[in-house]
Amino acid sequence: MKKILCVTSNFPRWAGDSTTPFILHLAQDLQSLGWQVDVLAPHAPMAARHEQINGVKVSRFRYIWPNRLQTVCYQGGALINLKQNPSNYLKLPALVFFEAAAVFKHLSQGDYDLVHSHWILPQGFTSILAAKALCLPHVLTVHGSDAFALRGKMLKTFKRCALCHADSVTVNSSATEQQVRTIAPTMPELELIPMGISTNEPDQQRSCELRAAYKKGAGPLLIFVGRLVEEKGADDLLAAVALLCKTLPDTTALILGTGQNEEALKKSVQQLGISDRIFFIGWVEQHDIPTYLAAADIFVGPSKQSYDGRHEAQGLSFLEAMFAGIPVIASSIGGIKDTVIHEKTGLLIPENSPSSIAESVIRLVQDKNLKNLLVTQARKVSNKFTRKICATRFSRLFEKQIEKKTVSTDR
Repeated sequence: MKKILCVTSNFPRWAGDSTTPFILHLAQDLQSLGWQVDVLAPHAPMAARHEQINGVKVSRFRYIWPNRLQTVCYQGGALINLKQNPSNYLKLPALVFFEAAAVFKHLSQGDYDLVHSHWILPQGFTSILAAKALCLPHVLTVHGSDAFALRGKMLKTFKRCALCHADSVTVNSSATEQQVRTIAPTMPELELIPMGISTNEPDQQRSCELRAAYKKGAGPLLIFVGRLVEEKGADDLLAAVALLCKTLPDTTALILGTGQNEEALKKSVQQLGISDRIFFIGWVEQHDIPTYLAAADIFVGPSKQSYDGRHEAQGLSFLEAMFAGIPVIASSIGGIKDTVIHEKTGLLIPENSPSSIAESVIRLVQDKNLKNLLVTQARKVSNKFTRKICATRFSRLFEKQIEKKTVSTDR
């Protein structure tokens, strides 16, 4: 059995944690294909140093003492944590140093065949040093925020170095690919391999109960799934609901997710006078999301570009909604456009446009034929993005890189 060391700065801190579940899912799916995947991630307060989550071995390295000060990663990600608390910038050198040491230690002692790093900085950079020293193939996966943000001249230099020295780079969408090629035009290899979506079936009885609890009269029940952060655009959905209450007075919306903007959004609901129309559900376990999606009429994802350039690089929640069989309204931005094709698999709208959201909702409510067409075509597209399909593509890439490294070492 071949072994992979997965190096990441975001990973579930404990079983059931909602932090970047897609990385855990990929590790699980690779193991089902015959790989052994060990995960190396930064430690976090309340997290175990060593444990297994769903059969995946996880090790976490400390980078600041005491543990309560380890606040650079998790809870929305490093970029958001740095913005909220600038003192975290002082911890970055320690994070990079101890991560590099931990990567080298694990690769030296673990008899690994390949290292797979997630996000360009710091993982892509720290992993190339150890991988080169130990003659191991290194695959770097770019998730988008690392490409679109961190735009300073020095940071771009570090990103270019990491991208150009990886044996292969993967991106999750054409938008991420375009940005990465701008940063490092001379990368050795690049493949577009998206993260996969779960194909869990909804609990139909529970879906009916949710629909009865939250749907009001003949109005549409909208749903939003995502972190409550600037670039997800939940504030635009709230403004759209306020507009819709004038023409579709029974409109309601479910907000699934948590984040640092949650309190501000709840205050906005009060100010807009729609507190009886918006339901903040909070964090929902991954396997329960299809049940909530099946209860709703329309999925709304009003993503936008944040102050530092972050925006939706792929949009797994959009694909999950498409797979669940509900029509999608989405901003025409980033990697969303790879799968949400206007008037074919969904409706695309400009970012920062509550009025466009409202108009699209009204259109879907009034045009049942369009709604049915979008749902049918979207399901066909989403079937190509299952976890198994995407993990198989990663597995083939890893096999190819290991074989290439073996041949070059034998020469």
